[in-house]
Amino acid sequence: MSFWFSTVLLIIVVMFVAIFSQAQVDASRVLAEDFAGANHLATYPSSVYDKARWWLEQLASGPSPKGPGH
Repeated sequence: MSFWFSTVLLIIVVMFVAIFSQAQVDASRVLAEDFAGANHLATYPSSVYDKARWWLEQLASGPSPKGPGH
């Protein structure tokens, strides 16, 4: 087979699969009516935020030291 023939055949097969493999899928989870409300947000105690803030404060800031690198 020539290169062009195999390329055209591959394109036709991909289009055939794309057209005929579209299946209708129902929603796996139905959202509540008040999904936009504040009740769906996960709230964490302030200690989690304090711990995260402490960890972030420990990170070095500013430019990296000069020297051999990647």
